[in-house]
Amino acid sequence: MTGRPRMRSTLLPMITNRAVRAGFRSTAAVVACASLAVGCGVIPGTTGGSGDDTITVMTWAPQDTKATNKPGMPAFAQAYARWVNAHGGLGGRTLKVITCNDHNDSVAAAKCADRAVEENVAAVVGSYSQYGDTFLPSLEGAGIPYIGGYGVTNAEFTSPLSYPVNGGQPTLLAGLGRELARSCGPVALVRPDTIAGDELPPLLDSGLRSGGHSAPDDQLADEDATAYDAQSTRALNYSATGQTAKKGCVVPALGDRTSTFMDSFRRAREDYPTVRTATVLGSVDQTVINATGGASTYDGSYITGWYPVASDPRWDPMKKVISEQAFGDNRIDPADAGVQTTWIAYTVLKKVVESLGDGAVTADSVRGALNGGLKVPTGGLTPTLRWKFQDVLAGVGFPRLVNRAVTLQVVREGRLVAARKGFIDVTKTLQSADVN
Repeated sequence: MTGRPRMRSTLLPMITNRAVRAGFRSTAAVVACASLAVGCGVIPGTTGGSGDDTITVMTWAPQDTKATNKPGMPAFAQAYARWVNAHGGLGGRTLKVITCNDHNDSVAAAKCADRAVEENVAAVVGSYSQYGDTFLPSLEGAGIPYIGGYGVTNAEFTSPLSYPVNGGQPTLLAGLGRELARSCGPVALVRPDTIAGDELPPLLDSGLRSGGHSAPDDQLADEDATAYDAQSTRALNYSATGQTAKKGCVVPALGDRTSTFMDSFRRAREDYPTVRTATVLGSVDQTVINATGGASTYDGSYITGWYPVASDPRWDPMKKVISEQAFGDNRIDPADAGVQTTWIAYTVLKKVVESLGDGAVTADSVRGALNGGLKVPTGGLTPTLRWKFQDVLAGVGFPRLVNRAVTLQVVREGRLVAARKGFIDVTKTLQSADVN
């Protein structure tokens, strides 16, 4: 399909040749920043915070769009602020959360970043935007840290001022490939016909190859289609061929359009009862399963995630916040990976404030604490988080990817449950990925 327009995907970060070059530039910026005593590109006067006993931060996400929407993230951030302030604040300080709607639009995302600079926020926390290349330069120029983004863009894993709490799409696909190599015959990958989508196959293949499996059949689809009948049939035809003892598997990785694909897939699947499905968090979570009749549509599907399943008691502190400050707010679902990411991001912020004691909480001091090797335990929801200027995956373009652990989940009777205890470390798998 030569000459087709290329659209940005709502999926998580993938490396392209252009992005690799950007990653190298960002890595160079990391090294340069490491040599500066003051910080990285800080504009005098824009140090963040409000100058009094109030800590001001921002959380943004797309809302009311025809594509990806994450209203639960800013809604939960505000609920968290109400909860914190009702319990004495952060270190005795009032927490103020400003929210912004990025509208899934690069101009709007840039405006959110500009507003963060104007408001002198101490950090942008627990946010979602697919336009990292647009908003991160503004934050970098003002020295404002970006804590716990959803991992939607490659820039979040290269910017020296980004502090991600999960491993984005790279870890999920590598982990899924490792599991499918053990349990699947032919694997068909259905992914967007976009620049970001072009990089999905090698990441899934890195996991498959680690288990001695052949590469997936790469099948392209429009990311904004209203039906996927042809793609479903083609994927089923491939995954049902050449089977021996292992059943074939179809992996839809279409972001929010995965549910649309599964509507078509469910109808076409009647002639292929042995074919299984598998996917990644961000394409499917418990909220999606609930909305689409999980017991029949997704039953038996493997899904890799960043965190424990929503029913795990380690989420109880987050659920307490929701119960006390957002009961009845249907935007906030504790099973939503966006809400979960926001909770972990604010857990990081809380730990940073505690580490500063009576010192000022500003963009400078928050960034200094994070760059100084602060270790952040998250109650077992992730491995202990710690950010270095350049982590072990810098060689494949992810210098800021510090959490390389994923969980393996499976759908049983319409519920996501743990398929294996604990986390799976995919560091070595990603180090061998051919992403260039």
